[in-house]
Amino acid sequence: MTDSRLIRRDGVESRPYPQILADALRPVSGGPLVLDLFAGCGGLALGFEAAGFETVGFEMNADAVRTYEKNLRGRCNLVKLTPESPFPRAPVVIGGPPCQPFSVGGHQLGIKDSRDGFPVFISAIRQAQPDIWLFENVRGLLYRNRWYLDQVIDELEALGYYIHADLYNALDFGVPQNRERLVVFGVRKQFRPPRGSRHRVTAGEALESLALDAPDDGKYLTSSMDAYVKKYEIASKCINPRDLHLDRPARTLTCRNLAGATGDMQRIRLPDGRRRRLTVREAARLQSFPDWFNFAGPESSQFEQVGNAVAPLFANALARTVLDHLHGETLADEPVAPRIGRQLSIEMAP
Repeated sequence: MTDSRLIRRDGVESRPYPQILADALRPVSGGPLVLDLFAGCGGLALGFEAAGFETVGFEMNADAVRTYEKNLRGRCNLVKLTPESPFPRAPVVIGGPPCQPFSVGGHQLGIKDSRDGFPVFISAIRQAQPDIWLFENVRGLLYRNRWYLDQVIDELEALGYYIHADLYNALDFGVPQNRERLVVFGVRKQFRPPRGSRHRVTAGEALESLALDAPDDGKYLTSSMDAYVKKYEIASKCINPRDLHLDRPARTLTCRNLAGATGDMQRIRLPDGRRRRLTVREAARLQSFPDWFNFAGPESSQFEQVGNAVAPLFANALARTVLDHLHGETLADEPVAPRIGRQLSIEMAP
């Protein structure tokens, strides 16, 4: 395990990771207004508030709303959004619209399906008329649901925006986790997309001594669960055990593998050989939430909030890109014509 007392960046000793998060993700006020749709517990909002934006959230989960308002400066509205929901004018709109995973063999109703969040997002853009917007979503939207992404982009492009889409790994932005996400920007003039770093933070550097703790109230795997995990790894031909490896970044955190007692569970193997489930605080640290950020609701709800969140340190990189764009730091000074087309920087499967 890497010595977690000091993180080395390009050969230079640095502060411990928890201190980096505490310093980098401290909300400040006074900047442009951001409408945060499907806000969850505020992972995106925290990144934007740390860059100086004022946020207003919209979220239907009561525990997540309480978490948002407990930790952030902005208010969060407890509401179930619909395409008819009213939105004010704002220079920036962000969000993580829930996307019903329609299969090609399914109904394929796309943006006409009431179960989906993208009609709300499109309606918000139409009403707010922001200078720049972005949404974050799972990478699967690029592949098995590519037809649907194209529908969404067509609708947003028709509103007069230049589209930039790319896959980003939060790992490249200081998050100690392999977490690939699609981010789509809409702008009225060209802009400079976010750029990551070569430095990678390991799970051990992030968790520090937490990874060695054996709390009395910890959720430890029983012998029968250990046997199940062994069968799972054999059946899935797992080369590396699914335990958390402290000398490398964590695998993607999800609601399922944080709280579920399955072979895919996020778990730590202790020095005495026992294995235990991650705690909410450990999961939050691996998602780059600072330790002062506390979650509301029962443990199951807290895990769900953490697993669904946008990693705040990654969100902060997105926010700084947005701020630069609003300040005119772009690739071109002249605005591009509406519907100039789309820039998809990734090789997307047909």
